[in-house]
Amino acid sequence: MRALLPLILLFAIPPMTIGAPDPPLKIAGTTAVVYKTIGETTLFLYIFNPKDHQPSDERPAAVFFFGGGWNGGTPTQFEHHCRHLASRGMVAMVADYRVKSRQGTTPKECVMDGKSAIRWIRSNAAKLGVDPNRIAAGGGSAGGHVAAATGTVVGIEQPGEDNRVSSQPNALLLFNPVYDNSPTGYGHSRVKDVYPQISPMHNIKKDTPPTIVFLGTKDSLIPVATAKEYKQRMETVGRRCDLHLYDGQPHGFFNYGKQKYYLDTVGKMDTFLVSLNYIKAKSVK
Repeated sequence: MRALLPLILLFAIPPMTIGAPDPPLKIAGTTAVVYKTIGETTLFLYIFNPKDHQPSDERPAAVFFFGGGWNGGTPTQFEHHCRHLASRGMVAMVADYRVKSRQGTTPKECVMDGKSAIRWIRSNAAKLGVDPNRIAAGGGSAGGHVAAATGTVVGIEQPGEDNRVSSQPNALLLFNPVYDNSPTGYGHSRVKDVYPQISPMHNIKKDTPPTIVFLGTKDSLIPVATAKEYKQRMETVGRRCDLHLYDGQPHGFFNYGKQKYYLDTVGKMDTFLVSLNYIKAKSVK
């Protein structure tokens, strides 16, 4: 019974400490857990569990990071993606992270928080019923940058964390991601001279996780040429990068409110995850 106590506390008690300034959002059907407290900021993961999920399970997991130019945004952006993946048997999560409008931070802190989230999930995999070797990170726009950086960038870790636990996910699910922070890319004025360390495009290696990317051809922030260059660099080092281009579509075309493209991108995301043995293919009746 004593061994079960930490697990009971994790899921039974609201993830707030006395005097915590940041209460969790109310997202129906989720469990909110604190994955990081830094200064006066408390950061939460919102967990969508599959039906009949048990802590003894070893389910694949996915965590999503919202877009908003590293300035704002809300974890609810990928709520429906998580509900879908939970229905497919995965433990799915949306993560809050620090942004400029709320905490006065830079993209560097956003990446630190993304890495902290992956590390927390992996460290607590046995309590969450998660397979620590099947953790996908996803996101859109700046959140896509955060996810991509967790899979590519070495360093930019939160001081004081246990770096023996890897902060690198095992797969990447990227929706019109910012992954070039060079002078010719997006967000260079925010990262400046640190861009070689923080730009996913410039940190692709032989252990970069298999990746799927969704991008509209009329995206005003992420050029198609950038996506093709990223794919080429991945393939040059022998890594998988599935690129899906959507003719005439702008930035954010994949969001839940645009059902046609939401359903299409989610379907292709499913196929990608099936190929990685994260979920099973749907049976044809």
